[in-house]
Amino acid sequence: MTEEEHGKPRPKRVFINDIDSYSSKHIAKFLSTCIVGKSLEDVEEEDEDENVPQDESTPKDETFQIVGTISSKDGTKQSFAVEQYSSSNRDELLQHLMQCEVIVYNITERADVVDEACWAVSALHSEIEHFPSPKTFILVSTLMTWAMSKPADPDDPEIPLTEDNYKRKLPHPNFREHSSTEKLVLKLGRTKKSKLTTYVVATGLQYGMGEDIFHYFFKASWLGEMSTIPIFGPGTNFVPTIHVNDLAGIVQNIIDHKPKTRYFIAVDDSKNTLEDIVKTIAYVLGPGKTKRVPREEGYLSKALTKMDLYFLNINLRIESVFLKEVFNLHLVCETGIVENIHYVVDEYKQVRQLLPIKICLLGPPAVGKTSVAERLCKHYKLHHIKVKEAIDEKIKSLEEILQTVERSDENEEALQGAQDLLESLRDNLNQNGGRLDDHLVFSIIREKLNSRPCNNQGFVLDGYPETYAQAKGLFYNGDMDDKVNSYDRKIIPEYVFSLNATYEFLKQRAQNLPESKANELHYTQDEFLQRLAKFREANTEDETVLNYFDELEIHPEHIEMDSVKDEENHAVIEKIKQIVGKPMNYGLTPEEQEEEDRRIAEERRQQVLCEAAERELREAEEVARMAPLLEEWRRTVTEVKKQEHEMLEIRSIPLRNYLMKFVIPTLSQGMIECCKARPNDPVDFLAEYLLRNNSEDD
Repeated sequence: MTEEEHGKPRPKRVFINDIDSYSSKHIAKFLSTCIVGKSLEDVEEEDEDENVPQDESTPKDETFQIVGTISSKDGTKQSFAVEQYSSSNRDELLQHLMQCEVIVYNITERADVVDEACWAVSALHSEIEHFPSPKTFILVSTLMTWAMSKPADPDDPEIPLTEDNYKRKLPHPNFREHSSTEKLVLKLGRTKKSKLTTYVVATGLQYGMGEDIFHYFFKASWLGEMSTIPIFGPGTNFVPTIHVNDLAGIVQNIIDHKPKTRYFIAVDDSKNTLEDIVKTIAYVLGPGKTKRVPREEGYLSKALTKMDLYFLNINLRIESVFLKEVFNLHLVCETGIVENIHYVVDEYKQVRQLLPIKICLLGPPAVGKTSVAERLCKHYKLHHIKVKEAIDEKIKSLEEILQTVERSDENEEALQGAQDLLESLRDNLNQNGGRLDDHLVFSIIREKLNSRPCNNQGFVLDGYPETYAQAKGLFYNGDMDDKVNSYDRKIIPEYVFSLNATYEFLKQRAQNLPESKANELHYTQDEFLQRLAKFREANTEDETVLNYFDELEIHPEHIEMDSVKDEENHAVIEKIKQIVGKPMNYGLTPEEQEEEDRRIAEERRQQVLCEAAERELREAEEVARMAPLLEEWRRTVTEVKKQEHEMLEIRSIPLRNYLMKFVIPTLSQGMIECCKARPNDPVDFLAEYLLRNNSEDD
């Protein structure tokens, strides 16, 4: 008896193209966690998570088995895929398709995959008699195939188009091939429905799960580098959208239900314009301001392609009728991106790991907190918060508001509030000798910590709070009832580092500062000693600022500063990096990466030059050291040779005397006789002469 006879559906093998791209990846990932046939079950109204992917603990033999192609040859293995293929020829690809019950072709992201989708459905249709089991072909297309369609009612343009207007749809000129592919898929699905069933899902602009088409606006807002976020064109065009997981849920329902309807429009219930979407993103994530710029400026942006701009310029009022009639859907963002922006933003941050890093640096005066904070901010792209600068910035901003904002009935109250606060700050500074009361400092620092830049990237709080009372006042969330969690989780630091040092270390650090810098930082001898004594006193009581964080189970890390020579605090920075981990933000821009490459190349060049100079210096020192030794060696060799020569001369005297007395006379006479006789062999003649005369002498 088969699994289906037992009522248990058999796992289905689903092919999806380009599973390493944004849209296909999230559709595939969603399906890989969905139980086959789950959407067929009756859904209770209170169950809001029916179409959300199942828990990863779901048995794999009950979920869809995902196989697919990847667009990158060196792409990493996708964890949700059973198999993935790259650079397969079409004969091999057809064999893979034949092994799958469901084939999903997504043509919303790459124009060059349209031809492959046409081939795939045609090749499957030609092999229809050899199917081991019925197959479902789903084409995920784009609503750009409706972009030039006329309104459903010319007299009332606000009436949206629906699937019933399919025959009147007109594609964008650059998406005619997409439209032709849709028609081909529907046509081939009519021949043998029992063997091959085909569907087309025309989807709006997809968002969510880290973003794709709207990523430019999310990134620009999150980085905070623009004072205003651009809207390309008037922004009045209506943009049909859908969350990518909702699109995946629609694909799941088509696979499970096998509906009679073959063409679906996949959009949420929103009627948002491009301006609505960009303004909402900018308000929640960024500076809160937008500006309209000519559409042509979009083509100059390296972050947006021509295809992206085609999508963003679509102006289409359209809605789906069939989805809710046919399927059991519980959409993640049914009302659209604007209504669900906080959910989408949280999802964007989590998926892209754009999480704020919140650090508090504490320690005695002159320990090096500010220099360490600056290095950390540069490495992690965080915002450096110093109390004095925050106060000066607040006063300056209030002065600018009073100078630039025109008075009117609408903003009179806001201007009066700014005037009162500015006067209060100035009076308090004058009364306290340039210092603010704690409650005013709390307000300013809290405002800073709650700002969008700090919420997005994070911060390094430099040397504040200094006492237990200041810590409690700064991070207090105003909840008198909840004593355990009476702190603001949004602004409380995740990491607290206490930089410790000896008195001698701090004294030497302070003394090494230029006089002007010491005066500016109040590190003159008397002021420094007073500040150090005050710090020591505040940190020897029972309730210290470190105790406060300990009570919240944010345990401070103690780091010893033990090298005055390490002016850049490299050792301390490395320790903190090991504890905090890698940055949780965007990497370097192409320009920054180019600058970084140049910096690294320059450092390497300087290192090579330094190594060469050091080598030359070592060689020169070695030559200088060896010169006297070499000279001494030469003198010794000369002396030894002289002594050897004299010794040889002495030893040769007896031999010379013997030769002169006994050998040379006979040899000379023999040579004379040889010259007279002129024998044929002079050598033999001379030898016999010497032998004969030598015998006579003997």
